[in-house]
Amino acid sequence: MTDHHYIGLDVHKKTIQYCIKLADGTLVEQGRIPATRAALADWVQRRKQPWKGAMEATMFSAWIYDELAPNAVELKVAHSASLKAIAAAKHSSDRLDARTIADLVRVNWIPAVWMAPPAIRALRQQLRYRNLVVRQSTQTKNRIASTLMEHGVEYSKSKLHGKKYFHQLLDSLHQLPDPVRQILRHSRGNLEMFQTTQQLLLKHLHANPQLAERVQLLETIPGVGQVTALSWALEIGDPHRFASAGRAMSYCGLVAPQQESAGKQYRQPLSKQRNAHLQTVLIEAAHLVPRFHPELLKLYEQVKAKRHANAAAVAVARKLVSYLLAVDKSRKPFQMRTAEAPSSPTGKGVFPPPPPICDPELARPSSPSRVRSAAAKTAAPRTAPGGRADGETAMGGSGGKTRRRTG
Repeated sequence: MTDHHYIGLDVHKKTIQYCIKLADGTLVEQGRIPATRAALADWVQRRKQPWKGAMEATMFSAWIYDELAPNAVELKVAHSASLKAIAAAKHSSDRLDARTIADLVRVNWIPAVWMAPPAIRALRQQLRYRNLVVRQSTQTKNRIASTLMEHGVEYSKSKLHGKKYFHQLLDSLHQLPDPVRQILRHSRGNLEMFQTTQQLLLKHLHANPQLAERVQLLETIPGVGQVTALSWALEIGDPHRFASAGRAMSYCGLVAPQQESAGKQYRQPLSKQRNAHLQTVLIEAAHLVPRFHPELLKLYEQVKAKRHANAAAVAVARKLVSYLLAVDKSRKPFQMRTAEAPSSPTGKGVFPPPPPICDPELARPSSPSRVRSAAAKTAAPRTAPGGRADGETAMGGSGGKTRRRTG
């Protein structure tokens, strides 16, 4: 049986340090090569034994992974924070790091991350560039407004960034110095360029055949628009890599780290180990989605009453992640389940949970006797507030506890 070589790669911008070992830890070869495609291709051709390798996730890892993966039996990209936690050492250098990674490959202890296909990574980069252009457009708008305020110019805030109104305003500002008027003209030109660029990028992404059907299904969720659907599809990649909605929420940066000591639990602020691009989009969407979704509106108001608006937005964003993940995994449009809606073909309930009752008399918490008297006045089955006619009810006056009807 052919023995595999186990290779650890410590990648940098200009160089790649490598270390090759056998299964028993015997050092075979180590060295340094330039971080270029030509040098990497020459190094791969010299590998006569089948090999398994790994490298740390950096901004340079993607193209190196694409070059080496077809020639390796197995190639992994390690999570940087997890790798440092596993392989913490007193001394550190490129050579020692490559040796450590090679040892972790031998014992299969690499905390691997998911690598998106090259086509998805290219589309993701295009979307992130569009987001950068949008931020620059916002900065330019703010700069135009601040320049006018610095010179005491009165303007309509709602009309300022309209093309016709801006040019009429600029033509009327004869008291402004010529350099300031030039700055305003250049800023307006840049703003128009940014707006055109981001619209074209968004149009090309939405029309991409790899994303069209998937984005169309995600947009069936109330309040989920084009940008949110595209961000989810490209940043998540394969939704099946998340075993639960909780893991997807953690990836999106919507979960606060928990620490426990001496029987006491502490919640810290939202974790910084997250997909920042997806977190930003979901939080922004969470402030708008309650306008289109009565259940999320109820959730938002409940959390806001207990804590504050930002905590309410995070709670809505978590719920939104569960909806996006369910639609993305099932490949079926989003459906609002009601008390009269049948079960899904798989025997499971159609998501999401039923919307809150709109009747204020039934919606407010009350005693069981009042619930029974109120339910008797309607033609619908007798249920408690928030309950369903299929037998599972949520008792509004008992702190939200559930019980199963048998009769």
